[in-house]
Amino acid sequence: MPALQRRQLVGHDILLARHGNHISTMRVDRQAGRVIAYLDDGSTDSAPNMISPGLRMPETVRSVLRDDWKFFAVVAACTSGFAGVVVAATVALAGISGDPGLTALLSTYPGT
Repeated sequence: MPALQRRQLVGHDILLARHGNHISTMRVDRQAGRVIAYLDDGSTDSAPNMISPGLRMPETVRSVLRDDWKFFAVVAACTSGFAGVVVAATVALAGISGDPGLTALLSTYPGT
């Protein structure tokens, strides 16, 4: 598995080379794939954030979560649902049984 590392923003380097110390702030426009710089004189400039559109950037934790959030949500929902079924079955078994010892055991078990 490749190591997750921070992506290098090429647009930052391009804008720093163009304007140097005249940049007041920068932001990343992920939709357009550009970095936008706000300059001291009030104007803006932008640069593409990738060297080549076909270049595959290394994955980061944020990019994995952004791409796979539906999978993680389904796994969490299935796990919560299964835990709820197990708790409900334990409570139902404790209620159905006529043995007070089993009811006490199932209602005081630390897992439920």
